[in-house]
Amino acid sequence: MIIPDIGIKKLVEDGFLPTGLKIGPSSVDLTLSDSFSWPVPIKNTITLGEAVPHKHVQKDEFLLEPNHFVLASTAESIRVPHDMAAYVEGRSSIGRLGLQVQNAGFIDAGFHGQITLELENQSGFPIVLKKGVRICQIVFVQMSQPAEKPYSGKYGGQSGATPSRLEVDPEFS
Repeated sequence: MIIPDIGIKKLVEDGFLPTGLKIGPSSVDLTLSDSFSWPVPIKNTITLGEAVPHKHVQKDEFLLEPNHFVLASTAESIRVPHDMAAYVEGRSSIGRLGLQVQNAGFIDAGFHGQITLELENQSGFPIVLKKGVRICQIVFVQMSQPAEKPYSGKYGGQSGATPSRLEVDPEFS
């Protein structure tokens, strides 16, 4: 079951979401931070399971060239209750300009931190990303019961545009 605006307001009251966000009928918008990061592989190759160096910048505006990719972050830190999960979706108004807003898409019960987004400019023109712009929306869903083991993984408490930590997965360790 998707949590409606009334339930989202309760999440704000209970401290799971910060105040001052734009709440829609069934989602809440999150804004872009000033944190950007992108992979800079040493051998111009990315091998899954190996750590990849990243360039990181903090700036109020970031120019994303056509057909380029950057990690970004929401300005807001969120917490997901143990009896809910959430989905992050791009905003239609952003997508209609050629900016694809992705992330893993799913946020487990118990997650806390800022959301890292994968942004890709699919247009033929440079796009200026501005701190504070409403970049994505989050949809909370009610689970049938609280998670027995809420999220406590490698991205818990993340802050800023956080690179992949795939290399710490058990199959690569």
